[in-house]
Amino acid sequence: MFYVRSGGLALGALLAIGLTIAPAAAETQQTVKAFAAWQGRGQIYETGPTRATFVGSFSGMVFVETEKGPLDAGFMICPAILDVDLTSGKQEARGRCTITAKDGARAYAEVSCKGVHLVGCDGDFAFTGGTERLAGITGGGPVTIRSGLQEFAVGVGNIVQEAAGGIMVWNELTYKLPDAAATAQ
Repeated sequence: MFYVRSGGLALGALLAIGLTIAPAAAETQQTVKAFAAWQGRGQIYETGPTRATFVGSFSGMVFVETEKGPLDAGFMICPAILDVDLTSGKQEARGRCTITAKDGARAYAEVSCKGVHLVGCDGDFAFTGGTERLAGITGGGPVTIRSGLQEFAVGVGNIVQEAAGGIMVWNELTYKLPDAAATAQ
């Protein structure tokens, strides 16, 4: 279901079809529901007697929910580090993301979460800036990351190569874009 708080355009519409903010528009907070279907690749290293660390990235298409179904909002890539307690399965992850719209404008973000390895995690997603029409973007919200398929292969030096897939969900992704007139000065 699609919704926007405070009126105006949804981030997905901004990213997907390249609309611009009118110069007289005041800074307005918007909230959308979005998700990304991702594929991940990286290596898992033994980093203690009962610890492992995944270093890699996940990437995929980002969609925003609309009244007519999901709308392709761009492509996301997130390099990340995941620390796993091999005894309990608890995990903590941190990463940085770039979401690139069809017109090349980019939004940058940081993501962190805690959860259970091979299941997923819940945490926070925060915009840290952007380029072109997304310059100055701020906001964020809770994020849920779920894993589906995992494949492992042992490499040289007992390093495990991992490929995985899953979904990243933002039920309430809030953002603000600065007043276009103020940023043009």
